[in-house]
Amino acid sequence: MSHIYILSPSSSVLDKAAYKRGITRLMAQGHTLEIDQDVLSRSTRFAGDDVQRLSAIKRAAASGADVVMTTRGGYGISRLLGQLPYKAIAKSIDKGTQWVGFSDVTALSLAVMAQTGRSTWAGPALIEDFGRADADGGIDEITLACFDDVISGMAEGTGWRIGKDDPTEFGYQDLTLWGGNLSMVCSMVGTPYLPKVSNGALFLEDVAEPPYRVERMLTQLLHAGVLAQQKVIMLGAFNRFTVSSQDKGFAMKTVVQWLRANTKARVLTQLPHGHVNTKVMLPVGKTVDVMVQAKEALVFWSHDHSDTDSN
Repeated sequence: MSHIYILSPSSSVLDKAAYKRGITRLMAQGHTLEIDQDVLSRSTRFAGDDVQRLSAIKRAAASGADVVMTTRGGYGISRLLGQLPYKAIAKSIDKGTQWVGFSDVTALSLAVMAQTGRSTWAGPALIEDFGRADADGGIDEITLACFDDVISGMAEGTGWRIGKDDPTEFGYQDLTLWGGNLSMVCSMVGTPYLPKVSNGALFLEDVAEPPYRVERMLTQLLHAGVLAQQKVIMLGAFNRFTVSSQDKGFAMKTVVQWLRANTKARVLTQLPHGHVNTKVMLPVGKTVDVMVQAKEALVFWSHDHSDTDSN
Protein backbone atom coordinates (compact mmCIF):
# COMPACT_ATOMS: atom_id res chain seq x y z
CA MET A 1 0.00 0.00 0.00
CA SER A 2 1.01 3.67 0.18
CA HIS A 3 3.25 5.79 2.36
CA ILE A 4 1.06 8.74 3.41
CA TYR A 5 2.41 11.88 5.06
CA ILE A 6 -0.13 13.68 7.28
CA LEU A 7 0.28 17.39 8.06
CA SER A 8 -1.76 20.40 9.20
CA PRO A 9 -0.88 23.45 7.08
CA SER A 10 -4.01 25.47 7.89
CA SER A 11 -6.34 25.61 10.88
CA SER A 12 -5.68 23.68 14.06
CA VAL A 13 -7.17 20.25 14.70
CA LEU A 14 -9.99 20.59 17.21
CA ASP A 15 -11.85 17.33 16.60
CA LYS A 16 -9.32 14.89 18.02
CA ALA A 17 -11.78 11.98 17.84
CA ALA A 18 -12.23 12.44 14.09
CA TYR A 19 -8.47 12.81 13.68
CA LYS A 20 -7.91 9.47 15.45
CA ARG A 21 -10.64 7.78 13.39
CA GLY A 22 -8.99 8.95 10.18
CA ILE A 23 -5.60 7.66 11.26
CA THR A 24 -7.08 4.32 12.30
CA ARG A 25 -8.99 3.88 9.04
CA LEU A 26 -5.99 4.63 6.83
CA MET A 27 -3.81 2.22 8.81
CA ALA A 28 -6.52 -0.45 8.65
CA GLN A 29 -6.38 -0.17 4.86
CA GLY A 30 -2.72 -1.10 5.00
CA HIS A 31 -1.17 2.32 4.46
CA THR A 32 2.01 3.39 6.23
CA LEU A 33 1.46 6.75 7.89
CA GLU A 34 4.08 9.36 8.68
CA ILE A 35 2.65 11.98 11.02
CA ASP A 36 4.23 15.42 11.00
CA GLN A 37 5.60 16.49 14.36
CA ASP A 38 3.38 19.60 14.45
CA VAL A 39 0.17 18.01 13.21
CA LEU A 40 -1.64 18.82 16.47
CA SER A 41 0.12 22.10 17.27
CA ARG A 42 -1.88 25.25 17.84
CA SER A 43 -1.21 28.99 17.67
CA THR A 44 -4.44 31.01 17.93
CA ARG A 45 -6.64 29.58 15.13
CA PHE A 46 -3.74 27.99 13.26
CA ALA A 47 -2.05 24.57 13.45
CA GLY A 48 1.11 26.17 14.79
CA ASP A 49 2.60 29.49 13.84
CA ASP A 50 3.62 30.35 10.29
CA VAL A 51 7.15 29.00 10.76
CA GLN A 52 5.87 25.68 12.09
CA ARG A 53 3.35 25.19 9.31
CA LEU A 54 5.85 26.19 6.62
CA SER A 55 8.36 23.74 8.09
CA ALA A 56 5.71 21.02 8.01
CA ILE A 57 5.19 21.60 4.28
CA LYS A 58 8.96 21.43 3.74
CA ARG A 59 9.15 18.16 5.67
CA ALA A 60 6.27 16.75 3.62
CA ALA A 61 8.03 17.67 0.37
CA ALA A 62 11.21 15.93 1.56
CA SER A 63 9.44 12.85 2.94
CA GLY A 64 9.41 10.78 -0.24
CA ALA A 65 5.81 9.83 0.57
CA ASP A 66 3.44 8.51 -2.07
CA VAL A 67 0.73 10.85 -0.79
CA VAL A 68 0.74 14.09 1.19
CA MET A 69 -2.64 14.53 2.91
CA THR A 70 -3.85 17.41 5.05
CA THR A 71 -5.80 16.90 8.25
CA ARG A 72 -8.22 19.71 7.41
CA GLY A 73 -8.64 23.06 5.70
CA GLY A 74 -9.81 26.24 7.37
CA TYR A 75 -7.43 29.13 6.91
CA GLY A 76 -3.67 29.59 6.91
CA ILE A 77 -1.97 28.68 3.64
CA SER A 78 -2.57 32.13 2.12
CA ARG A 79 -0.14 33.56 4.69
CA LEU A 80 2.59 31.24 3.40
CA LEU A 81 2.33 31.65 -0.39
CA GLY A 82 5.37 33.91 -0.66
CA GLN A 83 7.51 31.41 1.23
CA LEU A 84 6.36 28.01 0.02
CA PRO A 85 9.19 25.65 -1.06
CA TYR A 86 8.00 25.49 -4.66
CA LYS A 87 11.10 23.79 -6.03
CA ALA A 88 10.97 21.12 -3.35
CA ILE A 89 7.25 20.53 -3.91
CA ALA A 90 7.78 20.30 -7.68
CA LYS A 91 10.63 17.85 -7.16
CA SER A 92 8.46 15.69 -4.93
CA ILE A 93 5.68 15.65 -7.53
CA ASP A 94 8.18 14.72 -10.24
CA LYS A 95 9.23 11.77 -8.06
CA GLY A 96 5.63 10.61 -7.72
CA THR A 97 4.24 12.25 -4.59
CA GLN A 98 0.55 13.05 -4.87
CA TRP A 99 -0.47 16.17 -2.91
CA VAL A 100 -4.13 15.85 -1.91
CA GLY A 101 -6.52 18.30 -0.26
CA PHE A 102 -9.34 20.77 -0.74
CA SER A 103 -10.85 23.90 0.81
CA ASP A 104 -7.92 26.03 2.09
CA VAL A 105 -5.52 23.72 0.23
CA THR A 106 -6.83 25.35 -2.96
CA ALA A 107 -4.32 28.13 -2.26
CA LEU A 108 -1.41 25.69 -2.27
CA SER A 109 -2.65 23.79 -5.33
CA LEU A 110 -3.15 26.89 -7.46
CA ALA A 111 0.11 28.49 -6.33
CA VAL A 112 2.04 25.31 -7.17
CA MET A 113 0.33 25.22 -10.55
CA ALA A 114 1.12 28.91 -11.22
CA GLN A 115 4.70 28.78 -9.98
CA THR A 116 5.82 25.35 -11.18
CA GLY A 117 3.25 24.02 -13.68
CA ARG A 118 2.85 20.88 -11.58
CA SER A 119 -0.43 19.12 -10.88
CA THR A 120 -1.89 18.33 -7.46
CA TRP A 121 -5.17 16.68 -6.47
CA ALA A 122 -8.34 18.25 -5.17
CA GLY A 123 -9.59 15.46 -2.96
CA PRO A 124 -10.36 14.22 0.54
CA ALA A 125 -8.91 15.39 3.84
CA LEU A 126 -8.17 13.22 6.85
CA ILE A 127 -10.81 14.59 9.25
CA GLU A 128 -13.57 15.65 6.86
CA ASP A 129 -13.59 12.33 5.02
CA PHE A 130 -11.63 9.50 6.62
CA GLY A 131 -12.53 10.69 10.10
CA ARG A 132 -16.32 10.62 9.68
CA ALA A 133 -18.13 8.89 12.51
CA ASP A 134 -19.70 5.49 11.84
CA ALA A 135 -23.04 6.99 12.84
CA ASP A 136 -22.62 9.37 9.89
CA GLY A 137 -21.84 6.53 7.51
CA GLY A 138 -18.07 6.49 7.86
CA ILE A 139 -15.89 7.13 4.82
CA ASP A 140 -17.99 7.46 1.67
CA GLU A 141 -17.50 4.50 -0.68
CA ILE A 142 -17.20 6.62 -3.83
CA THR A 143 -14.73 8.99 -2.16
CA LEU A 144 -12.64 6.03 -1.01
CA ALA A 145 -12.77 4.38 -4.45
CA CYS A 146 -11.63 7.58 -6.16
CA PHE A 147 -8.80 7.97 -3.65
CA ASP A 148 -7.71 4.35 -4.15
CA ASP A 149 -7.73 4.79 -7.93
CA VAL A 150 -5.46 7.83 -7.68
CA ILE A 151 -2.90 6.31 -5.33
CA SER A 152 -2.82 3.10 -7.36
CA GLY A 153 -2.25 5.03 -10.59
CA MET A 154 -5.53 3.83 -12.10
CA ALA A 155 -7.46 7.13 -12.21
CA GLU A 156 -8.18 8.30 -15.74
CA GLY A 157 -11.30 10.38 -15.28
CA THR A 158 -14.55 10.94 -13.46
CA GLY A 159 -18.21 11.44 -14.26
CA TRP A 160 -21.49 12.49 -12.72
CA ARG A 161 -25.13 13.14 -13.55
CA ILE A 162 -25.66 16.83 -14.26
CA GLY A 163 -28.62 19.06 -13.38
CA LYS A 164 -31.80 18.96 -15.41
CA ASP A 165 -31.26 22.46 -16.86
CA ASP A 166 -27.59 21.93 -17.74
CA PRO A 167 -26.36 22.02 -21.36
CA THR A 168 -26.03 18.64 -23.03
CA GLU A 169 -24.41 16.96 -26.03
CA PHE A 170 -21.13 18.84 -26.26
CA GLY A 171 -17.47 18.06 -25.95
CA TYR A 172 -14.13 19.84 -25.59
CA GLN A 173 -10.59 18.53 -25.85
CA ASP A 174 -7.36 19.73 -24.26
CA LEU A 175 -8.80 21.99 -21.58
CA THR A 176 -6.83 22.89 -18.46
CA LEU A 177 -8.65 21.67 -15.35
CA TRP A 178 -8.26 23.97 -12.38
CA GLY A 179 -10.11 25.61 -9.52
CA GLY A 180 -11.25 24.62 -6.05
CA ASN A 181 -12.76 26.66 -3.26
CA LEU A 182 -14.35 29.81 -4.69
CA SER A 183 -13.37 32.05 -1.77
CA MET A 184 -9.75 30.98 -2.12
CA VAL A 185 -9.74 31.47 -5.90
CA CYS A 186 -11.09 35.00 -5.49
CA SER A 187 -8.56 35.82 -2.77
CA MET A 188 -5.75 35.05 -5.23
CA VAL A 189 -6.95 37.31 -8.08
CA GLY A 190 -4.28 39.88 -8.90
CA THR A 191 -1.49 37.85 -7.33
CA PRO A 192 1.28 35.79 -8.98
CA TYR A 193 -0.23 32.70 -7.33
CA LEU A 194 -3.38 32.49 -9.44
CA PRO A 195 -2.68 30.57 -12.67
CA LYS A 196 -3.32 32.41 -15.92
CA VAL A 197 -5.50 29.79 -17.58
CA SER A 198 -6.97 30.09 -21.04
CA ASN A 199 -9.08 27.35 -22.57
CA GLY A 200 -9.99 26.29 -19.06
CA ALA A 201 -12.32 23.91 -17.27
CA LEU A 202 -12.91 25.68 -13.97
CA PHE A 203 -14.43 23.79 -11.03
CA LEU A 204 -15.72 25.63 -7.96
CA GLU A 205 -17.23 24.86 -4.56
CA ASP A 206 -17.72 26.65 -1.26
CA VAL A 207 -19.15 26.26 2.21
CA ALA A 208 -21.11 28.55 4.54
CA GLU A 209 -21.48 31.19 1.83
CA PRO A 210 -25.10 32.17 1.03
CA PRO A 211 -26.01 32.49 -2.66
CA TYR A 212 -25.64 36.27 -2.87
CA ARG A 213 -22.05 36.01 -1.63
CA VAL A 214 -21.35 33.26 -4.14
CA GLU A 215 -22.65 35.53 -6.90
CA ARG A 216 -20.55 38.41 -5.59
CA MET A 217 -17.41 36.30 -5.79
CA LEU A 218 -18.30 35.07 -9.27
CA THR A 219 -18.81 38.71 -10.24
CA GLN A 220 -15.25 39.40 -9.16
CA LEU A 221 -13.99 36.60 -11.41
CA LEU A 222 -16.15 37.96 -14.22
CA HIS A 223 -14.81 41.51 -13.92
CA ALA A 224 -11.23 40.24 -13.54
CA GLY A 225 -11.55 38.50 -16.91
CA VAL A 226 -11.14 35.01 -15.45
CA LEU A 227 -14.51 33.62 -16.52
CA ALA A 228 -14.04 34.77 -20.11
CA GLN A 229 -11.12 32.35 -20.44
CA GLN A 230 -13.14 29.28 -19.49
CA LYS A 231 -14.86 26.84 -21.82
CA VAL A 232 -16.58 24.97 -19.02
CA ILE A 233 -17.46 25.97 -15.45
CA MET A 234 -18.30 23.04 -13.18
CA LEU A 235 -20.12 23.84 -9.95
CA GLY A 236 -19.77 21.49 -7.02
CA ALA A 237 -21.41 21.78 -3.62
CA PHE A 238 -22.35 25.15 -2.15
CA ASN A 239 -23.75 24.17 1.21
CA ARG A 240 -23.99 24.70 4.98
CA PHE A 241 -25.20 28.27 4.59
CA THR A 242 -28.19 30.15 5.96
CA VAL A 243 -30.40 32.63 4.15
CA SER A 244 -32.24 35.64 5.53
CA SER A 245 -35.59 37.24 4.84
CA GLN A 246 -33.72 39.68 2.61
CA ASP A 247 -33.01 36.91 0.10
CA LYS A 248 -36.71 36.20 -0.56
CA GLY A 249 -36.12 33.37 -3.01
CA PHE A 250 -32.62 34.39 -4.11
CA ALA A 251 -31.08 30.91 -4.27
CA MET A 252 -28.22 29.04 -5.90
CA LYS A 253 -30.51 28.45 -8.88
CA THR A 254 -30.66 32.23 -9.25
CA VAL A 255 -26.87 32.42 -9.19
CA VAL A 256 -26.54 29.73 -11.86
CA GLN A 257 -29.00 31.56 -14.10
CA TRP A 258 -27.03 34.80 -13.64
CA LEU A 259 -23.76 33.02 -14.42
CA ARG A 260 -25.13 31.52 -17.62
CA ALA A 261 -26.39 34.92 -18.72
CA ASN A 262 -23.01 36.55 -18.16
CA THR A 263 -20.54 34.03 -19.55
CA LYS A 264 -20.14 32.06 -22.76
CA ALA A 265 -18.81 29.06 -20.83
CA ARG A 266 -20.91 25.93 -20.53
CA VAL A 267 -22.06 25.82 -16.90
CA LEU A 268 -22.51 22.37 -15.36
CA THR A 269 -23.90 21.67 -11.89
CA GLN A 270 -24.04 18.76 -9.44
CA LEU A 271 -20.28 18.06 -9.52
CA PRO A 272 -19.71 15.77 -6.51
CA HIS A 273 -16.96 17.79 -4.91
CA GLY A 274 -16.62 20.17 -1.99
CA HIS A 275 -17.67 19.96 1.65
CA VAL A 276 -19.81 16.90 0.99
CA ASN A 277 -19.51 13.21 1.79
CA THR A 278 -19.19 12.02 -1.81
CA LYS A 279 -16.12 13.66 -3.24
CA VAL A 280 -14.49 12.80 -6.58
CA MET A 281 -10.81 13.59 -7.03
CA LEU A 282 -9.79 16.18 -9.59
CA PRO A 283 -6.24 16.78 -10.91
CA VAL A 284 -5.58 20.50 -10.60
CA GLY A 285 -3.55 21.63 -13.60
CA LYS A 286 -4.08 18.59 -15.79
CA THR A 287 -5.06 18.69 -19.45
CA VAL A 288 -8.50 17.11 -19.77
CA ASP A 289 -11.28 16.34 -22.19
CA VAL A 290 -14.81 17.25 -21.11
CA MET A 291 -17.96 15.91 -22.68
CA VAL A 292 -21.64 15.68 -21.83
CA GLN A 293 -23.86 12.97 -23.24
CA ALA A 294 -27.39 12.07 -22.14
CA LYS A 295 -27.18 14.14 -18.94
CA GLU A 296 -23.88 12.54 -17.92
CA ALA A 297 -20.73 14.68 -17.65
CA LEU A 298 -17.38 12.98 -18.20
CA VAL A 299 -13.91 14.37 -17.56
CA PHE A 300 -10.90 12.41 -18.83
CA TRP A 301 -7.18 12.95 -18.24
CA SER A 302 -3.92 11.14 -18.85
CA HIS A 303 -1.47 9.65 -16.36
CA ASP A 304 1.35 11.97 -17.49
CA HIS A 305 2.27 14.45 -14.73
CA SER A 306 3.97 16.83 -17.18
CA ASP A 307 0.95 17.91 -19.21
CA THR A 308 -0.11 20.95 -17.24
CA ASP A 309 -0.76 24.22 -19.06
CA SER A 310 -0.73 27.25 -16.79
CA ASN A 311 0.11 29.77 -19.49
